[in-house]
Amino acid sequence: MPVKRRSIFDIMDEIMAEMDEEFRRLEREFMRGISKEPGDNGPYIYGVKISVGPDGTPKIEEFGNVKKMQGKPIVSDQIEPLVDVLEKGDDIKVVAEVPGISKDDVKLKIVGQKLVIFTSDSAPKKYYAEVELPSEVDENSAKASYKNGIVEITLKKKNPKAMEGKEIKIE
Repeated sequence: MPVKRRSIFDIMDEIMAEMDEEFRRLEREFMRGISKEPGDNGPYIYGVKISVGPDGTPKIEEFGNVKKMQGKPIVSDQIEPLVDVLEKGDDIKVVAEVPGISKDDVKLKIVGQKLVIFTSDSAPKKYYAEVELPSEVDENSAKASYKNGIVEITLKKKNPKAMEGKEIKIE
C-alpha cells in the first residue's frame, strides 16, 4: 500500500491549530494568574521558518522562546533567533535576527563546525542559538556586522580545494 505524503499546507494547518490552542491556554492561565514560574508571563515569542531542502523536502524550523517539551509548551528566558545560513562558493554567510539589543551585547563563538550566537549577561533580551555550519570554516576569516537588529557573519570555508576531492578513474 503506497504511503500518502502530506502536503506542506496540511502540515502548516496542523502546526497553526496547535499554536492557536496553546496560546489560548497560556492566555487563559496568564489572565487568571496561574502561571507563577519565571518566564511564564511573557513575552511569548514563537515562529516557524519554512524552507525547501536541496532534496525538495519541506523543512520546518521553530524559533523563539516557546519550546514544546513532552507535549506541553515551556517558556524560556532565552530566545532562539531566526537564523539563515547561506552558502555561496567559498563563503558561508549566517544572518540572525536579534532585535532589541545593542551591537555590544551580541557575542559570537565558533566551536567545531557550529557557530554559537548569544548575548552578554547585561543584555535586555537573552538570545541563544547553535547554528550547524555546512562545512568547516577558517575561524580567522570571520567577519561580522550588526545593523537594525540583524547580525551578519561571513566565514570562509576551510580548504575549499581539498573538499572538491580527486576524481578516480575506473579501469
